[in-house]
Amino acid sequence: MARMLPEFKSSRAITRYKGGEPILSKKDIPYEAECIFNAGVAKYRGRYVMVFRNDYQFDGEGAFGKCVVGIAFSQDGIQWEVRDKPFLTVEDMKDPDVTRVYDPRLTVIEDRCYLCFAVDTKHGLRGGIAVTDDFQTVEVLSLTVPDNRNMVLFPERIGGKYMRLERPFPVYSRGGTDRFDIWMSASPDLKYWGESRLLMGVEDVPYANDKIGPGAPPIKTDAGWLTLFHAVDIDRTRGKNGWESCWQKRYCAGIMLLDLENPSKIIGMYREPLIAPETEYEVEGGFRTNVIFPGGLILEDDGTVKIYYGASDTVECLATARVEDLIRLCGPIG
Repeated sequence: MARMLPEFKSSRAITRYKGGEPILSKKDIPYEAECIFNAGVAKYRGRYVMVFRNDYQFDGEGAFGKCVVGIAFSQDGIQWEVRDKPFLTVEDMKDPDVTRVYDPRLTVIEDRCYLCFAVDTKHGLRGGIAVTDDFQTVEVLSLTVPDNRNMVLFPERIGGKYMRLERPFPVYSRGGTDRFDIWMSASPDLKYWGESRLLMGVEDVPYANDKIGPGAPPIKTDAGWLTLFHAVDIDRTRGKNGWESCWQKRYCAGIMLLDLENPSKIIGMYREPLIAPETEYEVEGGFRTNVIFPGGLILEDDGTVKIYYGASDTVECLATARVEDLIRLCGPIG
């Protein structure tokens, strides 16, 4: 049985935008929308780009009938203009096996914008990588075998290879329960992936007892690759908590530092949550309460870091911090 964990507080290093007020929600979307969350954000050719998950047509019990990926643009990373139609849909995949597309992440590599995403199929959950130069057309480069998701790319090649973080779902070998870890793989071309290795296990995170996984694509600093991840704990006494009949998990955002030349080496990690559910939007309202899911991390020229995260699987929020403060939090491992 998973151990019960105490209530958590966010680090003082982060500041929520307007105390936790969302920067994007269903009221901002010019087409049918219900839950707007788990967005990927990047700065590309002079403007901010956000791709976000939109779940809608809730069945009243625990599932949504539709899910698309929307897109928005911004000059300051705070005020967003949403395109009047979805960016990526099941139909765009041109694969009759795909039944849903969701959870996008954005990474700019060598002046091209790459999209990581998840798809549900009739034969399992798969992770995908695509590329776009105009945000009108998308070329899918690769899809994993089931089951893998939460993939994020490093923003440059390391040792001549592309690198990604990912979270496989080894249910059969883990006794049929959640116990999912962060893995890393390498590729010569973003199509063929291998050299897979475990980066960090659930047991390595003091505030997780259920699963962990990648968050936003890492950013490069002089100290190392600053890397967000999500960490989940479960408490069977939590009860309903949201629109479903029962929701007992809590998601927090964590942060770690990876070696610049060998990112499979963790050189530092904050041993408490960086962002924990605390505000009204994070713990009281929404589809699944007590959820913080980081999907975007942008380092500005003045040393400010923008952290974009989904709250309660319902809205998209923003927090800021100083890069030197985040690095300082990541104490040595051991």
